[in-house]
Amino acid sequence: MSTELRDDRLAAFCLARQVRVEKRGRAYILLSVRTDGPIAKLHLTDEKDKMRVLWWDGVRWRDPGPFGALTMSLDPALDYIASEPAFWIHA
Repeated sequence: MSTELRDDRLAAFCLARQVRVEKRGRAYILLSVRTDGPIAKLHLTDEKDKMRVLWWDGVRWRDPGPFGALTMSLDPALDYIASEPAFWIHA
């Protein structure tokens, strides 16, 4: 299992969308540069190159849909975050 997420794709995503990243334990929190509001949380899993994607509902981190945990690799996670308006409410 990788405990670090070092990837140029994440850096490019952040630069293009004015997002910064903070590492907190086994998770990476994506925050708006403009508002400092939370956008998404990428929580590393025990599965190699997979992460759980969470969104901030205004009170706490939650699964983004009604069907439970959403786990995927980085590229699909970034595509999902970029295209889902709910992630950008606090941005």
